[in-house]
Amino acid sequence: MVRFLIVEARFYDHLNDMLVDGARSTLEGAGHEVEVLTVPGALEIPGAIALAAESGQYGGFVAIGVVIRGETFHFEIVAGESARGIMALTMDGIAIGNGILTVENEDQALARADKSRKDKGGEAAAAAMAMLELQERFAG
Repeated sequence: MVRFLIVEARFYDHLNDMLVDGARSTLEGAGHEVEVLTVPGALEIPGAIALAAESGQYGGFVAIGVVIRGETFHFEIVAGESARGIMALTMDGIAIGNGILTVENEDQALARADKSRKDKGGEAAAAAMAMLELQERFAG
């Protein structure tokens, strides 16, 4: 059993609930312990994961959030920088599954968040577990 931390940027409650449910179901279904931490937005997710990783309390992480394109360039900043931050942490050897949805509209988000459809929360959890397995495989 490994302890995983789901870090969610809770902005769209109904979408986040679906994503967290998918991630939690996948992790708990594999016999892991799960905690959830809520941060203000997607840009804060990498920082929260970095702080939690330093604590040594968790074996892996799942990033959850929803960024829907709006009228300004803000979408590109949030989508790109949150992904860049998560990738940088992954390159540092932290096992992370990225479940931050970056979509054009709510219908696309619903299709991806719903466990009975695309289950991106569950996919992100599976990716985190796969990265943890690789981390353990290559640990010297």
